[in-house]
Amino acid sequence: MMDEFAPVCPVPKNEYERVVMAHGGGGALMDRLIESVFRASFRNETLDQRHDSAVLNVGGARIAFTTDSYVVHPLFFPGGDIGSLAVHGTVNDLAMSGARPVALSAGYILEEGLPIETLRKIADSMRDAARRCGVDIVTGDTKVVDKGKGDGVFINTTGIGVIEQDRVIAPTEVREGDAVIVNGDLGRHGIAVLTVREGLQFSSPIESDSAPVHDMVASLLAAGVEVHCLRDLTRGGLASALNEIAEIAKVTVSVDESAAPVRDDVQGVCELLGFDPLYVANEGRFAAFVAPQDAARAVEIIARHEHGQGAAVIGCVEAAASAPVLVKSALGAVRILDRLSGEQLPRIC
Repeated sequence: MMDEFAPVCPVPKNEYERVVMAHGGGGALMDRLIESVFRASFRNETLDQRHDSAVLNVGGARIAFTTDSYVVHPLFFPGGDIGSLAVHGTVNDLAMSGARPVALSAGYILEEGLPIETLRKIADSMRDAARRCGVDIVTGDTKVVDKGKGDGVFINTTGIGVIEQDRVIAPTEVREGDAVIVNGDLGRHGIAVLTVREGLQFSSPIESDSAPVHDMVASLLAAGVEVHCLRDLTRGGLASALNEIAEIAKVTVSVDESAAPVRDDVQGVCELLGFDPLYVANEGRFAAFVAPQDAARAVEIIARHEHGQGAAVIGCVEAAASAPVLVKSALGAVRILDRLSGEQLPRIC
């Protein structure tokens, strides 16, 4: 007997009575949750900046303040682990405000039964990553939950940094004519986590791009590059970041798809699994919006760093058009690069 036919509406569902995994995917669904629940409850001038870090004036100094939680599965993946990821992610959030990272906290939620040796490896990885970033982990917290009520370990890191230059770096500073630069190839982190999680085998393993980017930002600012906005390209990838910034700045970002760097192996996996690499998460990549006269110099400066050798101008900012983000293919066709409704890859950070 044939199963009863059950028609499914192709229009994405936007309202749920309970939290679903897609609420954490970095797409439109997560944005709607934040707007309707958290921003509706906590609204204030600083939160309305909608930046990777809150920028506070404290005793005459400008301080960047940010927090993030890490639930990546598995805990260890090619090119990194949850410990180094937790340090890089928070350091990078501080850097996106033009801040010099100063100190981090580390909060752990541990599941009963987690091997102490596993926890020690994670802690050592955090220590090494923090040393490379020039920050100290100065405070923390530990909680343990019942076996089966967690997934090994979850980590929260909070960071503070000092903004030592006068420039305001924020989505509201983006303007027409700005060049859009990325510091390297896109999509490796999400694909690296996915392949090990799903047991996919390829001729050569794809390693995560997880890395700190604060040194590249510092070099741009020290050289006097007119930086208007910075955004790290984590959940939702390049597409989600550009859409959010364009909506806040009320402009359109035009991207040249052939200029967006994607490695052949990542492109191949994406084509195999039906992913668009412009939506896949990164953990060591950022987009910089800079004045057009400084674009070539900015690329040159970023490319001097270990994690910036694939730097490229991938697009520009234009007056608001038919959509926040438009992509031009190598053949000249133009398509809308919209936000994802939900998630493409869960628990990749």
